[in-house]
Amino acid sequence: MSNQTSDNNKRIAKNTLLLYFRMLFMMVVSLYTSRVILNALGVEDFGIYNVVGGVVAMFTVISGSLSAAISRFITYELGKGDQSKLNRIFSASVTIQLLLSLIIVVLIESVGVWFLNAKMTIPEDRMTAANWVLQFSIITFVINLISVPYNAAIIAHEKMSAFAYISILEAVCKLAIAFLIIVSPIDKLIFYAILMCAVSIIVRLTYGHYCKKHFAECNYHFRWDREILKKMFGFAGWNFIGASSAVLRDQGGNIVINLFYGPSVNAARGIANQVNGAIMGFVSNFMTALNPQITKSYAAGDSQYMMTLIYQGARLSFYMLLLLSLPVLVNTHYILVIWLKLVPEHAVLFVQLILVFAMSESISNPLITAMLATGKIRNYQIVVGGLQMMNLPISYICLRLGCMPESVLLVAIVISQCCLAARLYMLRGMIGLSSIQYMKNVYLNVIIVTLLSLAVPGLLSKYMEESFISFVVLSLVAIVCTLIVEFYVGCNGKEREFVVDKVKGLKNKILKK
Repeated sequence: MSNQTSDNNKRIAKNTLLLYFRMLFMMVVSLYTSRVILNALGVEDFGIYNVVGGVVAMFTVISGSLSAAISRFITYELGKGDQSKLNRIFSASVTIQLLLSLIIVVLIESVGVWFLNAKMTIPEDRMTAANWVLQFSIITFVINLISVPYNAAIIAHEKMSAFAYISILEAVCKLAIAFLIIVSPIDKLIFYAILMCAVSIIVRLTYGHYCKKHFAECNYHFRWDREILKKMFGFAGWNFIGASSAVLRDQGGNIVINLFYGPSVNAARGIANQVNGAIMGFVSNFMTALNPQITKSYAAGDSQYMMTLIYQGARLSFYMLLLLSLPVLVNTHYILVIWLKLVPEHAVLFVQLILVFAMSESISNPLITAMLATGKIRNYQIVVGGLQMMNLPISYICLRLGCMPESVLLVAIVISQCCLAARLYMLRGMIGLSSIQYMKNVYLNVIIVTLLSLAVPGLLSKYMEESFISFVVLSLVAIVCTLIVEFYVGCNGKEREFVVDKVKGLKNKILKK
């Protein structure tokens, strides 16, 4: 078992590394692309695109639950090694997504179009463009929906090199879009929506070709398998609560901001999401590599290894996020000015709060994966999903009372901590997770690491004037302090030995070259 565990750890490390190379490239391209697009479209049109896309994303409440079910069932059957059932699950999954696509198109074309034209705060002269954006966003959404079983297969097989290469293709296409907008022969906002839709089609065809070529189960045959569909819908039915609550929190918050403050503040929220997406990509890459191992270890009955993965995964994902976020948190305004030139009002605080929220959520990600692995999610989703659903009404009340738009994220951070407490309580009975051990090994650990890492750069930022020199100094100090604290305070003895061995191995390889 020790050899197998070692192989699994090596696979996680290899897959994470592959995904990081991909992410570094994508982050640079994504951030530059956002700058070009913001300047090409202007603050108002950029905000319109984000909020209209949010209307479509609201309907992921229907699909999100089944998407999670598909990923879980494919990964679980791989852990069991049942090839025949794996093929049945894949075909049933595609059939489900096709039917869902039809239902969602009907709903958006009726409810979504009405809401956009009757309720949202969009300048009258941009309403035609907004409607075109909605239509192309629907097409993009459907294409991404049908891609879910194929993406789930790649993750389940842990073939992260495919993700890396195809994602780089996607990033290059989006970079091309940024420059094409500048010379657009038609309305720039409409042209942007058309090109984003075209990129989705290219990526979808590429994923489909790869999966058919490399995975035996990814040959779709129309299948109405009542046994599998019953299990999937049973799982998805309860997971619907969790999926809907997350969508209502994120996209619902965006729409509520639009109702009270208009598209210019949506642009600020959109910028914050871009920064968060670039940084979270690193953490999600790690979790993408880790999640299949958590699910497979549960399927194999190896609870001890699963607990180790949960504790280490929660801490390491937080450490990575802190390392990347801290330089941004102490230099937010300067970074936005250099990056965008045109900085929307409220963008600075939105960026800072969304990074804090991301760190709050990161320590819960392995818990969510473990919960999904069990398949017994009814009570969990009722409690945790119910808590998350409070984001939208509380945010609405806050804005109604005249609170600043950033209060939406403050509400999300508070509720995130309440959800973590609920997850720990529920998982105690589901997988035997010790709340005390988690608080000791993860929660208190990351709080101490955060406070110690922040002390020196936070103090320096108060006394240094904003400039390129201060940006470089603060960033270096933040990175060095975080690395030292994470290594000596955050890691245990075995983890420090592992890091030292890896660094020595890398050093020897470089010197030999």
